[in-house]
Amino acid sequence: MSDRDVAIVLSGGGMNGLLLELGFLKRLRESSLWPRVGWIYGTSAGALAGTMAALDLLDELEEFALGLQPRDVFSPQRLWRLPLNGLHEYALPDTIAERLLDPLDLAHSLAAAPIEVVVFATDVSEGNDGTYELAFSSHETPAETMVRAVFASAAISALVLPLPVGDRIVTDGGWVRNFPLACALDRPDVELVVAFRYVPRYPHLGVESLVRLRRRLHPFRAAPPVRAFIAELDEAEAREQRGEPIHLGDMLVRLMRVAIQRNTALEEQLVTERENAILEVDALRADLVKIAQEHARPGRRGRAARAVEERFGHTALPRSVQRITVRGSGGEESLEQNFRGQREWTEHAKRALIARGYAAADTELRARGVDPLEQAS
Repeated sequence: MSDRDVAIVLSGGGMNGLLLELGFLKRLRESSLWPRVGWIYGTSAGALAGTMAALDLLDELEEFALGLQPRDVFSPQRLWRLPLNGLHEYALPDTIAERLLDPLDLAHSLAAAPIEVVVFATDVSEGNDGTYELAFSSHETPAETMVRAVFASAAISALVLPLPVGDRIVTDGGWVRNFPLACALDRPDVELVVAFRYVPRYPHLGVESLVRLRRRLHPFRAAPPVRAFIAELDEAEAREQRGEPIHLGDMLVRLMRVAIQRNTALEEQLVTERENAILEVDALRADLVKIAQEHARPGRRGRAARAVEERFGHTALPRSVQRITVRGSGGEESLEQNFRGQREWTEHAKRALIARGYAAADTELRARGVDPLEQAS
């Protein structure tokens, strides 16, 4: 058996998810499990964090993340370019190239790394065959394609346009596989999966910006077009008070949240049902062995029991794989990416999120008997 039998799974989660996963990975790196890691499965923020973890660049990722501001990731477009070029420019690739490493060099290093990284993205190409999910392996995908796949996986669809990746048009992987847990469990060599799932606490998208706009337009209300527009703003505020979406953007964001959180919950639900089914099959096998022994003639009981065991042994059934899942959310330090008027991300909040991810991992790993440092080789 290979020395590498542990898979890491990292969900999407924006800036909050990246920082929490950074803390999670730093704690995992201090444990005896780290030398056993052979695969990292990640989506969106998890794709970026997983790439850096596979190259043992977590300290560099931390320094990079502490210097990030919203405009360095998704930079608001000038109003005259909306909506043809998306709400934001995708600044992250250039920011990484300027402050961290050349992304293509990063991808070439990843191809040679002992840890395989698999990232997930959504195929929005015309003529899609109906699968929509794309998986890119660092050991099988050309470096030029792999680096674009990582960025496409992290491209929040509500903010930026999709990217060309190979011959496909690709966007945020959260739509189809936000938490790629089942994919890790299906890997034949994996004996243990250690996963981090970001649990979002979405902020309310209010009408404050619309109220400010109405205030600015108020002196010009005598003009019929302005007066009509102010009436539309009043109606938007009334919709908010009724709990309805205030505009189309709000509706799209709500639907995106539904899609991503629904597929994340279903991923865990299906994995749990699979684990329960494995336990039931094991119990059934034991019962059948016992029944065969009880009803077989003396001298043939051992043969009857072996026949049952062999029958089960030749049946394609899911394997039982150990799983450790750590969950985390942003809490009071939550950093969100908004449409416009983004507030600065403070270093204090970033460090608090990293510490939160570390603490959550430490609690769960200690509960499973995986202590830091003392057992690390």
